[in-house]
Amino acid sequence: MREWARDAPLAVGLALLVAVLVAIGAGGGGALDRLGGEALRERFERVQRAAPGIVHSARFDPEDPRAGSADEDFGDVLGRYGTAVENASPKSLDGGLVHDSTRIVLPTVRGGIAAAGTVDLSLVYASDAPRPAGYVAGRVPRGRGNAVELAVSTRTRDALGLRVGQRFRLGDGALKNVDVEARVVGVFRADGERRLWKERPLLVRPLRARGAANAGALIAPRGVEVLQRQAGVELTVDWNMRLAPGGETADRFVGEEGRREFQRIMARYPPSARRAFCGAEGAYGGKVCVLGNHPATELETATALPDTMEEFSRRWDQARVVISFAWASLLAVGFAALVVTSLSVVRRALAGDRLRRARGASAGGVAARRALWSAPAVLAGFGGGCALAGAVTAVSPSYQGGLAVALLCSAPLPLLTWAALRDGALLRGRARSAGRRLVGEAVVLLLAVGGVFALRARGTEGSAGPDPLVAAVPALLGVATVVLLVRCYPWPVRAAARWSAAGRGVVPLVALSRAAREAPARGLALLVLVVTLAGAVFGGLVSGTLLEGRRAAAAWQVGADASFLGAGRDPAMAERLARARGVRETVAVRQLRVDPLSGADGGRYGVSSLVGVDAGALRDAGAGSAAARALADAGLDGGGEGGDIRVLASDGRAGELLTFTRHGKEQRIRIVGALPGDVARDPALGPVRGATGARQHLLLADSGDLEGFAASDFEETALLLFGDRLDTAQLRSLVPRAAPGAATGELRVLAEERAEAAEDGLVAAVAAAHTGCTALAVVLALLALVIDLSLSAPSRGRVASYLRTLGLGGRAASALHLLQLLPLVCAAVVGGVALGLALPSLLGPVVDLREFTGGPVVPERHVDVFFVAALGAGICALVAAAVAVESRIGRRRRLGAVLRLGRSDD
Repeated sequence: MREWARDAPLAVGLALLVAVLVAIGAGGGGALDRLGGEALRERFERVQRAAPGIVHSARFDPEDPRAGSADEDFGDVLGRYGTAVENASPKSLDGGLVHDSTRIVLPTVRGGIAAAGTVDLSLVYASDAPRPAGYVAGRVPRGRGNAVELAVSTRTRDALGLRVGQRFRLGDGALKNVDVEARVVGVFRADGERRLWKERPLLVRPLRARGAANAGALIAPRGVEVLQRQAGVELTVDWNMRLAPGGETADRFVGEEGRREFQRIMARYPPSARRAFCGAEGAYGGKVCVLGNHPATELETATALPDTMEEFSRRWDQARVVISFAWASLLAVGFAALVVTSLSVVRRALAGDRLRRARGASAGGVAARRALWSAPAVLAGFGGGCALAGAVTAVSPSYQGGLAVALLCSAPLPLLTWAALRDGALLRGRARSAGRRLVGEAVVLLLAVGGVFALRARGTEGSAGPDPLVAAVPALLGVATVVLLVRCYPWPVRAAARWSAAGRGVVPLVALSRAAREAPARGLALLVLVVTLAGAVFGGLVSGTLLEGRRAAAAWQVGADASFLGAGRDPAMAERLARARGVRETVAVRQLRVDPLSGADGGRYGVSSLVGVDAGALRDAGAGSAAARALADAGLDGGGEGGDIRVLASDGRAGELLTFTRHGKEQRIRIVGALPGDVARDPALGPVRGATGARQHLLLADSGDLEGFAASDFEETALLLFGDRLDTAQLRSLVPRAAPGAATGELRVLAEERAEAAEDGLVAAVAAAHTGCTALAVVLALLALVIDLSLSAPSRGRVASYLRTLGLGGRAASALHLLQLLPLVCAAVVGGVALGLALPSLLGPVVDLREFTGGPVVPERHVDVFFVAALGAGICALVAAAVAVESRIGRRRRLGAVLRLGRSDD
């Protein structure tokens, strides 16, 4: 019992280490699901910023007294049915699916406004329109008799010269047979990030193009009925739903099983909503339902959420692979620390255990006794680890995984004890030991190489849950690196020792000689440091690559400091943006879809994107554009004389002639030269190229060669805005955020795109996992290194004491300790950094980061040199601190405490 009490500190340390490892094993899955759930919620939230998650639609006819009672207000009817479809949402979503808004969009009508002339009005009923507090004048439209009440934004009021109380007639537009008086009853502020403004940007500001004006206005449900009755048309009402799952609900949908469950829910919900709407199914378009006194069709459902889930699942599978490398490195460091701790216990009890063997005890019996000694620590670690996992992840821990880890943690101590005490352990021949070592090293190298090739050949697609191969390969590569280092780094150390022998001092010779001789014994410490450094460098490389890749993808989306897509549809707004405060230069980029024929044999060249850019203006903007540089080098800047369209082509030979027909007229394209490879990645071309899918070829010309084409001929036109001090607020006041593809054009600001890219939940999950695993691995590595240094400290102390009897001073003793550990540290830093940097190349397509960044190409790897240098400096500082402590202890130690007659183990 006295011996057990003496070893209590070691038992406590063992329990803490087991608790950490059990927490990793029991809570790892929950933590991963929690990260995935947060990323999934963020993805759903981002997708639903521009469009509703689920849209239930029903077509309805004008009022019919036979269909139902006309006493109930139509707005109340729409609200009641919105509540019905919300209550029909699956219970498994835990209330995460809510009714967001109800919309009715009418075909345009034409209004004669005194100050603006004839204006095409897009009238919208929206339940999520601004409340009375959002009005600067007047009130919200209401239903009163046969009058049509309208509300407009402040920008629309100013642009069209409207005022509250103004009346004007509505006539035929896209909606025919209309002749009714409209009255402006309110003016609202259209600011903020309300999704209504993105979906219906005409409500925010009018659009003037080619002498015509288009504007939007809010209308009451009663106004919808008045106009529908006059026109006698069928209209459509949309009930928009928003999915905002809670924490545990979103966590449940992460992974392959969760994806299938979500798809089942999305498949079952539409029939439930149809039954809640009117109880009829299978009407095949007939109006068997009613909305108040309006005959209506059954409910139709449209949603992009299943596609969003599929996309997220694909990206999450790749994220899980990237995270698993950090997880595997952490486990490898943790178990190495456990082995080092077990070795410390074995070394501490070795004398007493050998005495028991001499008294007749078997090696198995002593090992069983040691297992019994460690059982309370393992049990305490199991309980504490499970509790820690539950507290950190806020979900129920995996007790099976925790138990498996605890059993694995209980194995090293009795096994090492048995190995140290078994018969013949001290009598084994050196040749036999060296032969076994060579075989073991060869097996490790073969397993590492085989694991890399197997992982590259098999990939990770289709894997659901933890992948043992993905988890094993980093650990195998770490062990293989240590094997090579232990074999290689003693050679230069011995050479340095021989070189130092020519000097006068004995410290370098002794320290370097012992460092070379003890290299195999330092394998565990080297493994801990190499795996920790490799994991940290790989995590830093991943984080840096993701950060730079997202920034590059944002630049590809914008093309400049800001850009306006749809400049050809709204040239007046493009001119106003060009005059905005802070805009220094503007460049127009246009894209035309062509399917040319070869002028030589008439064969198809292939569908191509013909992009025109003002090379001179783009060069003057100082953007360093590869496209502008390529056009200038080919002598194409400035355009031609109105003949052939001269281009640089991604495929084709110089001088080749291509032809295509536009509006019945043949156009000729002449290839002047090959398109440099970096032009396809030029951000200046990103806004127009990203608007369409990938095509077979890219043709680049100067805008001067495309002057013969009308603005409507181009499928996309972008105005690039350059300026170091753009006034984003002013730009947004001119063009508020709009849904992609909006008729009014879309303004993209580089600062906003980069800020949004920084909020990507999946990238944040990968970065958080790597940061957490690296931090915990560093703590475990420090623990293992301190214990390993303490194991070898007596040996170094004896050597220092021998030299002290020969007159060695205190500073020389410190230098002896430092030089003896320096080769180990240098080898660990070189091996760990090299392995971390080489992991992406070794694993190849398994670590594909383009899923997280987007952009035209795979992101370039970005290494944070300062981070790598800080890691190496941290290891060196740790060793220096250990040497300082050891030297201080050595100065206080008496020679008799370490020198014994007959000792020959050093």
